[in-house]
Amino acid sequence: MFIDEATIRVKAGDGGNGCMAFRREKFVPRGGPSGGDGGAGGDVVMESSERHNTLVHFRFNPEYKAQRGRHGEGSNKTGRDGEGVLLKVPVGTIVYDAETGEKVHDFSHPDEKIVVARGGRGGRGNARFATSVHQAPREHEEGRPGEERVFRLELKLLADVGLVGYPNVGKSTLISRISAARPKIADYPFTTLQPNLGVVVVGKGPEEQSFVVADIPGLIEGAHLGAGLGTQFLRHIERTRLLVHLVDVSDASGRPDPVKDVEVIQGELKNFGAKLEEKPVIIVASKIDVANKDKLAKLKRYCKKEKLELFPISAVTGKGIDELKYAMAEKVEEVRQSQQVAPEATA
Repeated sequence: MFIDEATIRVKAGDGGNGCMAFRREKFVPRGGPSGGDGGAGGDVVMESSERHNTLVHFRFNPEYKAQRGRHGEGSNKTGRDGEGVLLKVPVGTIVYDAETGEKVHDFSHPDEKIVVARGGRGGRGNARFATSVHQAPREHEEGRPGEERVFRLELKLLADVGLVGYPNVGKSTLISRISAARPKIADYPFTTLQPNLGVVVVGKGPEEQSFVVADIPGLIEGAHLGAGLGTQFLRHIERTRLLVHLVDVSDASGRPDPVKDVEVIQGELKNFGAKLEEKPVIIVASKIDVANKDKLAKLKRYCKKEKLELFPISAVTGKGIDELKYAMAEKVEEVRQSQQVAPEATA
């Protein structure tokens, strides 16, 4: 099960009440106010973790409450602070305030930690109010309530390369060929119902490079309007550095024009509205072991005209796979370098 959205309610602990008390020990002739302060309520904290990769644990347990602080006691005893709650979220989770829609935090790195709801402060006991002219105060404070908030969590996978294309163009077969990922592969549309991640390694020794590839469920024309699986998974390629667009050049797809296939998917990416069409793209002619030569030739002419890199491959026979892997690694490294230079230039 892949869960990439969840809504949760969190409640930080209330602060404990301050105590009103006076000393009345037998051998203490001068008693006085001795009410202790209340303890602070526990915070609700979120932390990004690489050990989690879905939000499913929030879907089935959507409410979290931290412990309240204990009340103050006599003899100037301060109440114990309440225990906080630590919520682990996958790296790539974005936290939104459900009521305002405001983005609270984007967990883009592991082990990031933020307080999402602060516990209430403990109230002061009457001993705090004693002065030289007010030696028997009866004032004491109640604890402050802890924050209560509702958040919407949205998970966007962190991958370097996103595989896009029509259903059954060979995306799952490709990711299983170049990585250790083992997605479900079958000969019917929409076999992939959730994104799959795979780590690809090229080179050896000091020249070894690795990058993460995401296999996105197939798109069809009208996906931005909800057709097929819609664009519910396109958020996962918003953070990718490179798009690899697979085009089926065999006759099995039933679509006669590979150029139209490219233009339709590019249109869906543009209509999604996250500037996905501006990302670097590599075109892959898949299934060349059973290719229609006319379709392959037409796609080659189109890519040459549009100055797009084209790699004919067969994920079944392995032809062209190594060339594609090294091209992806090179392009990913180029984008990484440019993204590192860009912040320095603006600084």
